[in-house]
Parts: sequence; structure tokens; C-alpha cells
Amino acid sequence: MKNYVIAAISGVALIVSGQVAAADIEAGKRKAEEVCASCHGVDGNTSTAPNFPFIGGQHRTYLEKALKDYKSGERKNPIMAGMAAALSDEDIENLAFYFSSQSGKLSSKR
Repeated sequence: MKNYVIAAISGVALIVSGQVAAADIEAGKRKAEEVCASCHGVDGNTSTAPNFPFIGGQHRTYLEKALKDYKSGERKNPIMAGMAAALSDEDIENLAFYFSSQSGKLSSKR
């Protein structure tokens, strides 16, 4: 009986966490439209210049680390440092969830 209770609680936790992630993805999309779209495109796959990378479909943890590193100055890029400086930890997490949920480009060639 104890195993059934643990399984039921685990199932509910997964359902709830999936709903929270959906909310984070939507918040990330809104923030992407405000902050990221002009260079990377809303989905992260329509960069406006060759030096702006495609970020759609990247790993969530990579995106979070990159944004935090730009914000802290550990990673150097004056444009990204300025963009990341205004992001909260929650914004960074939401953006990472959103862009990692997008389909990535099959090729890095443009």
C-alpha cells in the first residue's frame, strides 16, 4: 500500500511540475519577444546577422549558464552583457526553458 501512495504522490508532483514549466515557458516567450527577438528571433532560430547565434533548441542548462555568465561578466560580450544585466534569475530560467523547448536548426550554415 505504501508503494501505491508514493507512486500517486509522485504522479501528482509530475503533473504539477509540468504545469509550472508551461507557465515558465510562456513567461520566457513573452520575455523573448521583449528582449531577444530583435537579434535571435522570437523562436531563437531567425538571427538577423551572422554573428548572432541560433539559440532555439539549445540545452536549458547551457542557456542558463551563458546568460548568468554574461550578467556576471565572466563571459565577455558588450551587447549580451547589457541585455543580461536587466534579467532577473527568474527571467533567465524562463528564457532558458522557452528557448530549449523550441526546435533547433538542423544546420549552423545560413
